[in-house]
Amino acid sequence: MIKVCIFDLDGTLARTQESIARPVNMTLRHYGLPEQPVEAFNYFAGDGIKNALKRALKAAGDTDASHLEEGLPMCRRWMQEDPCYHVEPYRNIPEALEALKKAGIRIAVFSNKPHLSAVSVVETIFGKGVFDHIQGQTERIPIKPDPAGVFEILDKFGAARDECLYFGDTDTDMLTGHNAGVTTVGVTWGFRPRSELEEYKADIIITDAAEIPGLALK
Repeated sequence: MIKVCIFDLDGTLARTQESIARPVNMTLRHYGLPEQPVEAFNYFAGDGIKNALKRALKAAGDTDASHLEEGLPMCRRWMQEDPCYHVEPYRNIPEALEALKKAGIRIAVFSNKPHLSAVSVVETIFGKGVFDHIQGQTERIPIKPDPAGVFEILDKFGAARDECLYFGDTDTDMLTGHNAGVTTVGVTWGFRPRSELEEYKADIIITDAAEIPGLALK
């Protein structure tokens, strides 16, 4: 029986590429480097803003990412100023979340987005109190694919690994779920193609968020 559903945020719950591209491109512009196209952030993003900035710097011509450490605080500040920039939930996600809550299943977010930004996005887009727990990147919780955040959520709700589904759209998410020993559900509507989810051995792959309640309630 499934008791907990844990969701990645970027590319799983919400379309967020522009909200990530904005602060990174502002940082590139600060250093006189060319901005990168929004679609490039499908691959720049996924394992934290530091790595997204590092990849963008290299793509923009700073091949050694020499501006990374100096630019990262600026990038984080600009992200926090407007974390919901052009963010919108994916089709059928709000309805799926409502169905899970009605069934008494706990729902949580585990994101590599900085914690305050993750909370702001989730509560703005979905409302306060919809999710039972929101966990973003902090000094205490390592970024995915480290499974520490998953374990903390399971402990919080008194759930075992086999009572959890972990939903995500990238290789990082599949590795996170496997490292935690929970069932991984790859979603094809996000940042990465189905082939990546297959390569990283998603236990289940779904193409529409409307499928989510059926997985948890069967």
